[in-house]
Amino acid sequence: MSHVDTASALPTGTPAAATGGHTPPRRRAKAGTTEARWVQWLLIGVALVFLLLFLVLPLAAVFTEALRKGLDAYLAGLREPDAWSAIRLTLITAVIAVPLNLVFGVAAAWAIAKYEFKGKALLTTLIDLPFSISPVVAGLMYVLVFGANGWFGPWLAAHDIKIIFAVPGIVLATVFVTFPFIARELIPLMQAQGNDEEQAAVVLGASGWQTFWHVTLPNIKWGLLYGVILCNARAMGEFGAVSVVSGHIRGQTNTIPLHVEILYNEYQSVAAFAAASLLALLALVTLLIKTVAEWKSEQELKAAAALPPERPNTP
Repeated sequence: MSHVDTASALPTGTPAAATGGHTPPRRRAKAGTTEARWVQWLLIGVALVFLLLFLVLPLAAVFTEALRKGLDAYLAGLREPDAWSAIRLTLITAVIAVPLNLVFGVAAAWAIAKYEFKGKALLTTLIDLPFSISPVVAGLMYVLVFGANGWFGPWLAAHDIKIIFAVPGIVLATVFVTFPFIARELIPLMQAQGNDEEQAAVVLGASGWQTFWHVTLPNIKWGLLYGVILCNARAMGEFGAVSVVSGHIRGQTNTIPLHVEILYNEYQSVAAFAAASLLALLALVTLLIKTVAEWKSEQELKAAAALPPERPNTP
């Protein structure tokens, strides 16, 4: 009998020692892999070392440097007027950009996942455009359009409207670099769910808004929450595009990332890391909400799969 036949003939509880110290291939296949146990542990170890070096240690370094001179110095770095101005501008930008991207993302995902129309592939490509363009180039595009020597620059100057080196330019640049996040989170989810429940609701007399609020939205709520959190994290942490259009005016057009850069270049390391710790905390909160959203989504899928099928009415 061959080695594979012998392994398959062993009972389920046979220890690995009875097979010469190797896990039977049939049991490894049931576990979803055919690699030896040492290969699995090696891959897990490499992944853990990578996470330790490139995620855990940098985050720990941020908080360590921020608190290096004590809690009073940490709070003093956050209480200074320029820091408060940067925090306030970052929050204002996120409060404007995230709802705009929420509306666009839901509408785009609904159109792409639920309908067939000409230009659908083009719309999908345009949604991915910010992923393929450097944020610095995105900021430069707005300068070329709305800057003093741009297409609309003379008209804006004549009407005393400031976009570049002002808050509107920062918001526009942030909206551009963040608008794929919600749509890209919802499109595969809505495509996987299909149209059956929406069609059933329409057949039963529900209007378009009723179908959306009572059928579609409950089905996508956790994916939507995750997309909003990712969009918000990117909006508050964006550096490249905002750096081009902001002008780096202290106390006026500096967001938290720009404020961190200025402080670090001025060798105010404690204040710089104190401001950076706010973005690090945002990243940790994002990961926590992502984990909760994925867990809730899995629980709902398991609960739906556990429901017994409805029996047809028979005379």
